[in-house]
Amino acid sequence: MLFQESVKGGVDPVDLLYYLRLLRRNWLLLLLSMGIGVGAAVVVTANTPPQYVATISMLVSGHDREGSLSTAYQAGMLSAQRVQSYATLLSSRRVVSQITTPDDIRRLQGNIAAEVVPGTVLLRATVTDSDPSRAAQLANALGSRFTQLIDQIERPTPGSRPTIKITVVDQAETPQAPVSPRPMVNLALAVLIALLIAVATLVLRDRLDTTIKSSDTLQRTSKSSTLGIIGYERDARRHPLIVRPRGRSSRSEAFRSLRTNLQFIGVDRQPKSLVITSCLPNEGKSSTSSNLAITLAQAGWRVLLVDGDLRRPRIPTYLGIEGAVGLTDVLIGKARLDQVIQPWGEPRLFVLPSGQIPPNPSELLGSRGMRNVLDQVAGDYDIVIIDAPPLLPVTDAATLSAICDGVLLVARYGKTRQEHILRGTELLSSINARIVGTVMNFVPAKASRYDGYGYGYGYETTETDAKAEVKAPAAV
Repeated sequence: MLFQESVKGGVDPVDLLYYLRLLRRNWLLLLLSMGIGVGAAVVVTANTPPQYVATISMLVSGHDREGSLSTAYQAGMLSAQRVQSYATLLSSRRVVSQITTPDDIRRLQGNIAAEVVPGTVLLRATVTDSDPSRAAQLANALGSRFTQLIDQIERPTPGSRPTIKITVVDQAETPQAPVSPRPMVNLALAVLIALLIAVATLVLRDRLDTTIKSSDTLQRTSKSSTLGIIGYERDARRHPLIVRPRGRSSRSEAFRSLRTNLQFIGVDRQPKSLVITSCLPNEGKSSTSSNLAITLAQAGWRVLLVDGDLRRPRIPTYLGIEGAVGLTDVLIGKARLDQVIQPWGEPRLFVLPSGQIPPNPSELLGSRGMRNVLDQVAGDYDIVIIDAPPLLPVTDAATLSAICDGVLLVARYGKTRQEHILRGTELLSSINARIVGTVMNFVPAKASRYDGYGYGYGYETTETDAKAEVKAPAAV
């Protein structure tokens, strides 16, 4: 019911949630902005001299030709026609020059304000000054001089009585408290302005930032499911593999989640060969390939990890194996598969290095020999994971994707742009490649907490739980 009312009222709950998450992620910046606003308010208040306002009230009345007071209606009409012009006349140079020195005329004119009390013939004038006593003296002097001036100019003839009379109703009293500065008002206004500027800056920056920072954005852009979200760890660059002495970390749990999701992407069409790539370099495709292969092997899968990056191979460096002989030697007929495939770590994990870097990697990866290699290993392993080069700089990954069962696209949080994902998916769609899903890599812990990416940070699997993991079947 509430959801329907919010939609009818024009409030999009999704947008509201977006703004709330944006503010929560940047709460420190908002707090800093409030601090700057408070500091600015204190400085402005401390450096603003106090101003005092003295007020004087005057009544405008009329006389008839015989010199007696006119009827209330006639007097009201007569006074109402002129009283508005009297308000302007109060701060005129002619009046002000009679109560101050010539040098202060312009300043005092700016400090005098006159208004007509609505619905009456009362004229109210205020004088603002830094000295309360002087403000009251100037206001009373203004009333006295203005009364005399109206008495002079409203006489039909020099010897007749004035048709309009100004009477001072309330004399100005010395103000006890300044009207400015007002510390609390300044403080509230400064904090409000600081928050508005900070929020506007955050929203503008976030709207102009087209990098991938949420799984929803990644799914919408790639038009495929996000199968895994890998958290950022400081020592991941030095230790990219999830195999640790203790073997338990947030990244290892994330890869277990990726493994589980991968098992459900197609019950009737489980991929036997999976290309793992990214749009641009340095987005974590090689570490994702290695760790996913390790995780699948830990669950009992018979896995072959192929280093298909024939330009900048990284798998041998990550796994600490010899990569001088490998896939390229098989493709050119210098070696057999059983001679170059190496077992690694887990008893069911095998690695096929890239071998020597060839001058024509795209041609080799798209050759009949590469198809024969995939056909040969498809029957010997539950899954073949191929670490491919980035999609956009070279065509190697697209070539491999066209002859494999599926593609897993890796995006890096805060670096991969939406337009890169669009170009990459369009490229894969043009060759009828099957995108099985995406992986968001290097997600910071702050984003994990605020955007619901969590994998149980700090919740470690016990040794008993690890042994109780469900094993995959011998063949997929």
